[in-house]
Amino acid sequence: MSVLIAIPARYASTRYPGKPLVPLTGANGTSMTLIERSWRAAISVSGVDRVVVATDDDRIREAAESFGAEVVMTSDTCRNGTERCAETHASLGGDHEIVVNLQGDAPLTPHWFVEDLISGLRNAPDAGVATPVLRCDGNALNGLLNDRKHDRVGGTTAVFGNDHSALYFSKEVIPFTSDIYAGADPTPVFHHVGVYAYRPDALAAYPSWPSGPLETLEGLEQLRFMENGRKVLCVEVEAKGRQFWELNNPQDVAKIEEMMTAMGLE
Repeated sequence: MSVLIAIPARYASTRYPGKPLVPLTGANGTSMTLIERSWRAAISVSGVDRVVVATDDDRIREAAESFGAEVVMTSDTCRNGTERCAETHASLGGDHEIVVNLQGDAPLTPHWFVEDLISGLRNAPDAGVATPVLRCDGNALNGLLNDRKHDRVGGTTAVFGNDHSALYFSKEVIPFTSDIYAGADPTPVFHHVGVYAYRPDALAAYPSWPSGPLETLEGLEQLRFMENGRKVLCVEVEAKGRQFWELNNPQDVAKIEEMMTAMGLE
């Protein structure tokens, strides 16, 4: 089963313009841009046939080509990463059996998150889309709550049913819990990992649907699938001692660099 990883990256981010070209310094002092670190995360995934950076910006194209990435130029009318992946897949012939969207702001994504995601979608023929979820420990949950307390949009949380079909995704912390968790305590909150695996028919249909009210309110592209009756499978993944965070705000740069240093990531 052929697998394509597309890394959608745009320069004109509302919250953080130029984000893909922001440098991140690892444990040994090595500095790489966010887009290069995300590409390196993608090429570490086993069982993948092709990895491309998908962008509409020549600055990102030039940076990506400088470290050896294959680049697909897309239109500037794509409303989000899923639409950019749909256009990319179509431009490459549309013949991959699974398309993975590894967003360009997730450099800490371990390879097994994506490998487990691909496996999960393969084993769920009734799902058109799959996405990883990671159970928060006390530290992660407190980080999410702290972001909301300070009016920052941090990570996204997910709730799902017994069959792991997504019920909802939100930038608020859901479900509500009044308990106090600390350190490595497991919590009932799941952090949504911003990676998606699509079957081609679901991906091709996506750009034809208008943005619904939930997608518009939350600013979460995956809600468009749910608003149009498509099952989104949540695949629970294990941290295995790795810390995970996405680069959503300028404040996240220092946080991610601290995590890389703590984990010994170059």
